[in-house]
Amino acid sequence: MKKRLNDNAVFWLFVAPALFAFVMVVIIPFFMGIYYSMTDWTAVAGLKPKWVGFKNYKAMFSDIAIRYSFIRTFLFTLLSVVSINIVALTFAVLVTRDIRFRNFYRAGFFVPNLIGGLVLGYIWQFIFKSVIPAIGGLLGIEKLQNLLILSNPDLTLFGLVLAFTWQYAGYIMMIYVAALLNVPQELLEAAAIDGANFWQRLKAITIPMIAHAFTITTFLTLVNSFKQYDIIVALTNGGPTDMYKGQVVNSTELLAMHIYNVAFKYNRMAEGQARAIIFFLVLSVISIAQVYYNKKSEVEM
Repeated sequence: MKKRLNDNAVFWLFVAPALFAFVMVVIIPFFMGIYYSMTDWTAVAGLKPKWVGFKNYKAMFSDIAIRYSFIRTFLFTLLSVVSINIVALTFAVLVTRDIRFRNFYRAGFFVPNLIGGLVLGYIWQFIFKSVIPAIGGLLGIEKLQNLLILSNPDLTLFGLVLAFTWQYAGYIMMIYVAALLNVPQELLEAAAIDGANFWQRLKAITIPMIAHAFTITTFLTLVNSFKQYDIIVALTNGGPTDMYKGQVVNSTELLAMHIYNVAFKYNRMAEGQARAIIFFLVLSVISIAQVYYNKKSEVEM
């Protein structure tokens, strides 16, 4: 009994600093944010916020801009989750095969993840504005030469997906690599002896054996796609403008940027906080549903 009490004391002694930091930095500000979202808070010193109830939430649901931002964010997230996982799994399968320089490839695929989002955005801005038109000019391809991805609201979102995939696929690849290395080689060899080709082995053995990795990678790509901000700032800054239901909107102003702009650019702090709370709730529901679905799929596999 005494040993158990000592173990518990040691446990809480080590947990206490992290728990204190979590409560002070996350839990308390979160509940303060809920309170401020129901006031006319402006963050101006000396002005006491007045209680307005759900006024900020009602204003949010009647705002065309946030509806458009939700739609574009969902589209960007869907495209990013699919593209990143396909590219990452392809890279992982490649670098776990018996090929020369596979460690070099692993490092090369992972390096873009080490580049900060702002720097990466400026790199791809240069590629889209200068490199692609220059290649089109050299090859004599007029469509490629006049392809202004960052000026076309129908193409800019795909440019963001391409840049984000280039940055994040290497990180997700490492998770798939760890999962693939744990697949029993005896099963693959036995299947090969029985006449199964590469694709049959991948479908019947490899993918079911790495189902747990899909849960992790889908969760990470989903959450990070929803929260994407820095690449957008550097690459498009929310533009170009587009028309939605008769109103001018920014075609790449995804939710994170939209909330920031409402709070800090337009100085509507309480409204921005209300939108952040709804953003948190939506992301939480989607993330929990995704993990539940993936976990259920793991069992079925």
